[in-house]
Amino acid sequence: MLNEPRIYLASRSPRRRELLTQIGVRFDLMLFRTPPRADAETDETPLPGEDPLAYAKRVASAKAAYGAKLIATRKLPSRPILAADTTLDVDGEIVGKPLDTDDAAAILQRLSGRTHRVITAIALAVSDEIECVANVSDVKFRQLDGEEIRRYATSHEPLDKAGAYGIQGRAAMFVEEIRGSHSGIVGLPLCETTLLLRKFGYPV
Repeated sequence: MLNEPRIYLASRSPRRRELLTQIGVRFDLMLFRTPPRADAETDETPLPGEDPLAYAKRVASAKAAYGAKLIATRKLPSRPILAADTTLDVDGEIVGKPLDTDDAAAILQRLSGRTHRVITAIALAVSDEIECVANVSDVKFRQLDGEEIRRYATSHEPLDKAGAYGIQGRAAMFVEEIRGSHSGIVGLPLCETTLLLRKFGYPV
């Protein structure tokens, strides 16, 4: 069993903080440096030929492993560290966060009127052990017109989100159907997170 019912969350996402709070998990944030000063250990550049599921699991695991390394080198209290990565799979291609509003609009146009997959991988590091699981959900967008794409792309809401939209925000009006985990689409699948924490003794 864990000595203390508290974990580290290696994420800047306010949605993940809200979701952990929703299920009563107590946590402290561990924030890594962001580009262009990002650490090599947390580089999110896809590898050549890497498929979206393998990519999400690799990135989440790398963040958890680097967090565990920092805990040891900084002599922080020993606790589990949870990391996650969310990406879209569109025709087998990795679609991450948009570069700017034009890129956001192009991504949304690509998602319009069709179904894509949202993959969120979560990794938990405890001492020298890391386990990673992933949730895959299908999201179908209705047909979007150019003006609503433009309005949403310039609202700044999509700029820090994989696939250029947040289902918990204004983009909910684009979604015709989902199959899978709503919390996973937001950024942290709560069912898988709960089971993973319990496996390592966290009382949730």
